[in-house]
Amino acid sequence: MIRDHTRPSAARSALRHTMTHQRHEPEYELPAQVARAQELMRQDRIDGWLVHDFRGSSHVLARLVPASGKTTRRAALWVPASGEPELLCSVLDRPSFAGAIGRGLREQAYIGWDQYRAWLASRLRGGVRVAMEYSPGAALPAVSLADAGTVELVRAMGAEVASSADLIQAAVAVWSDDAVAAHRQASAHTAEIMDSAWRLIRERTAGPAPIDEAAVARHIRGEFDRRGLETPDGPIVAVNAHAGDPHYDTPATGSAPIGRGDWVLIDLWARRPGNANIFSDITWVGFVGREAPAQQREVFGAVQRARDAALALARRSWHAGTPVAGHALDDAARAELVSAGLGEFVRHRTGHSLSPGPLVHGAGMNLDNLETHDTRRMLPRTGFTIEPGAYLPQFGVRLEIDVYVDPAAGPTVTSCLQTEIVPLA
Repeated sequence: MIRDHTRPSAARSALRHTMTHQRHEPEYELPAQVARAQELMRQDRIDGWLVHDFRGSSHVLARLVPASGKTTRRAALWVPASGEPELLCSVLDRPSFAGAIGRGLREQAYIGWDQYRAWLASRLRGGVRVAMEYSPGAALPAVSLADAGTVELVRAMGAEVASSADLIQAAVAVWSDDAVAAHRQASAHTAEIMDSAWRLIRERTAGPAPIDEAAVARHIRGEFDRRGLETPDGPIVAVNAHAGDPHYDTPATGSAPIGRGDWVLIDLWARRPGNANIFSDITWVGFVGREAPAQQREVFGAVQRARDAALALARRSWHAGTPVAGHALDDAARAELVSAGLGEFVRHRTGHSLSPGPLVHGAGMNLDNLETHDTRRMLPRTGFTIEPGAYLPQFGVRLEIDVYVDPAAGPTVTSCLQTEIVPLA
């Protein structure tokens, strides 16, 4: 899925299985999260990680130390490279953190700003190198959560500030064994649902009863319901020129009809219920006829080569023991599209993180050197999509797969993978 999941969706109001009706209690995973981050901190020579929050401004703190209610004052979590983490919170907000404190998290309550600063100074003395939710030059907006004033304050206390981008990955973007299993189950379902959508189009376009984009979208949502899957919005069912719009929002009524000679793109995403689970997110394309026209076949081939180039680089780097960052994987894919003369039709990055949490787009590395320069490394037990696309005025092609970085086998495709245009005749 390339669409920003925060955009309002016309289909959302009709979504019977919408996640807004689900209630997933946050789990306390701090000891394991801290252990993973500390291992990386020691490798990268980072002395401590300071997670700053004000009124819920940091989704990172929310994932590390879930609060039971809203918070109204500044809070900070200090994670040393070795040793126990400690939470600083206002006496007014202490009840909201009672769950974590009751599980053994060290905590210091403060009242005044001078106490807050004294607590910081005691941990930052000696010219320590401290990671924060900060991105040099705002290269990674998803990581730039600490406000400039707080970064200035930390630097004024003598600390060197580094980015916590990879620490966030290590702490909150890794997949548990249970999450891997649940993702594979969801991927088996999404593959079957994709097949059923193509089958529906094939049957209806061969008969007298009409079919449109919205009818296919309703069928997909019905399958999600029937199989016990959840999704926040979507899917995207886009015909002809609509497929050339990466953010096309399939309307619930008045959508385009699907008939012979039409090009169809379907992008769907769903998971087993629960924020500990990972979405299966796939995009395929089909043609209502025996064989698509030459231009569509050529663009499909270029996008397929782009997808496969990013996957090949990820695998080569893993087996060579060479770190690879999201920007390099994006470059590998886009080079294929540029080589095919399609560079002007690229509209977005090559892929996004898949991780636990409430959002389809996860908290880890994106495959991006277009919208941002993503320097985050591909880490074991994380996941991401590979979904290059080329969007022409008449049609668009996007091919999306899911990849899990298995700690033993390396980058592994966990979803169905399209190798030819689906013939719908």
